[in-house]
This record gives sequence, C-alpha cells and structure tokens, in this order.
Amino acid sequence: MMGIEINLLANYPKIKRNTKERRANKTKSIRAVSRRFGKEFFDGDRLYGYGGFTYHPRFWEPVVPDFKKHFDLEKGCTILDVGCAKGFMLYDFKRLIPGIEVRGIDISEYAINNAMPEMKPLLQIADAKNLPFMDNAFDLVISINTVHNLEINDCLKALQEIERVSRGKSFITVDAFRNKDEEKKMSDWNLTARTIMHVDEWRKFFKKAGYSGDYYWFIP
Repeated sequence: MMGIEINLLANYPKIKRNTKERRANKTKSIRAVSRRFGKEFFDGDRLYGYGGFTYHPRFWEPVVPDFKKHFDLEKGCTILDVGCAKGFMLYDFKRLIPGIEVRGIDISEYAINNAMPEMKPLLQIADAKNLPFMDNAFDLVISINTVHNLEINDCLKALQEIERVSRGKSFITVDAFRNKDEEKKMSDWNLTARTIMHVDEWRKFFKKAGYSGDYYWFIP
C-alpha cells in the first residue's frame, strides 16, 4: 500500500527562482557539467547549480520538527538520507533530535569530501540504485530531489532500494508538474533531472516500483 502525498518541506524557506533567466543561459554543455555533481554544481557559478552550497540553520531547522512529528522520531531512531550532499539536513536532525542515529550517501565525491566535518564519519559515496546497507536497516529513509536525477529504469531501482533498506517509513520529493504551465517552468528550470513526470504518472510509477512511502513534488 502506497503512502500519502504530504508536504513535509512546507516550512523550508521559499526561494524565488528566475526560470526565464535559467532558460536563457542553459546549454547542453552547462547541463553536462552540472550533472557531474562536482565543485561547479555545488560551489561554482550559479549557472551550474547552487552557486555556493553552505550550511545555514534557517533551511532545515524549521523542517525537522515536521518530520519528527509525522514519523514519531525520537532517540535511537535511525535515518538514512539518499542524496545527502554535504550533510546539512542530517546535521540538523542530529542537533534537534538528540540521540538520533543518521547516515547519508551521495553519488558526489566532491560533496562527501567537502561535507561538514562533524558529519563526515556518517556519510559515504554511494549510488542510490545500489544502497550499501542491509534490508530493513533504517527506521526512516529520506531522499530530497535526488531520484529524478536518474534515467527512468534506474529511478525504479532507486525506489526499490529505498523500500528495501527502510522498515516501512520513507519520504521522497521528485521533479514534477500538474499542468502545462508548471511543465514549462520545470523544463526551463531543470539542470540535472533525467526523469520528470506529471504527478499522476509519478503515482503510477511509485506503485510499479512497489514504493510504499510518502512523497511530495518539487515544482519551481
């Protein structure tokens, strides 16, 4: 049985995105560089991605309480973040829920090597479609804006891996759209995603993958 659509990122600070500017500047070569998820993507020019990826508590601090309440998180609970980047979200989980146990994986060698020093021992380079953990290893698996960066068949594998290593609780967000206007904005904004679908298509895809967790959408 599939989980529910719920916006657990409702309290994440709203960021104004200039989709027209992104569309005007985006090229195949820029997208190719962005998809390496290296220094350029995280800490290079804004053309390639974040334009500087640094920690600030204002991003995840307001979000953690919603996860805590929704998933009944407490001391001793285990969380995996698939696509953890430099570990900022997991750092705030540890800070705001004392005694919680966290692990993170990311495909980016640059992100892991430049992770927060406090988090480095808990993070590792790994692929979302082949998670290096035992079955049912985590109370909760989270993946924010990561699964869609894979080709559709690999998206399926990643969802099945999230299902495999979780004990029944998970939450993901993926690039999506609900109408033509949102589809246009998504097309203009997207740099790295290889799989973008209508929300109804995503729901069918989740069922196909056997994904039973909760979910929401990234729409610029």
